[in-house]
Amino acid sequence: MKIICIGRNYTAHIKELENERPTDPVVFIKPDSSVLPKEQDFYIPEFSDNIHYEVEVLVKIKKVGKHIDKKFAANYYDEIGLGIDFTARDLQSELKEKGLPWEKAKGFDGAAVLGKWVAKSNFKTVDNINFSLLKNNEVVQKGNTGLMLWKIDELIAYVSQFFTLKKGDVIFTGTPAGVGKVVVNDYLCGVLENEEMFTLNIK
Repeated sequence: MKIICIGRNYTAHIKELENERPTDPVVFIKPDSSVLPKEQDFYIPEFSDNIHYEVEVLVKIKKVGKHIDKKFAANYYDEIGLGIDFTARDLQSELKEKGLPWEKAKGFDGAAVLGKWVAKSNFKTVDNINFSLLKNNEVVQKGNTGLMLWKIDELIAYVSQFFTLKKGDVIFTGTPAGVGKVVVNDYLCGVLENEEMFTLNIK
């Protein structure tokens, strides 16, 4: 399983981190070892004191595809999910300043939270899905897939130019504004169209 992540896909999030708006999707990979096991708490790693949550809509690929045309992209997935792309922001900033890759800040053990999956057919369109993240019962992130710079089918078409997509691969489609730091004893809850998709304790 590959975890393919998209950065800078929501304008407000680009602004809050003072990044440049990209001309193409920003793509990076998390290893399968970064997936947090189901029902397990997230433990803040020793190498960072500034771990940020980033809630994202997920797409699970259902069959092999390469050089997929956008008009056929919908045939390659039928499940939608919600998850967290945990980021060691301090480490990421340090690596970016040096012009170095920042996989260590994104791909560490437990950095990918995968909530439950629901059928794509539950939604009238995947381009108008509301989602949110609550921290200690307060909404900290709120988004809608309609605000993506590149929509889900566009992302699948783009990514498949570079990586063969395989059954079980997961695409993280980007995070809206509102990212922030987690501390010990925080409690996170991800919601997709009023349905709870995951809960998580921070240790």
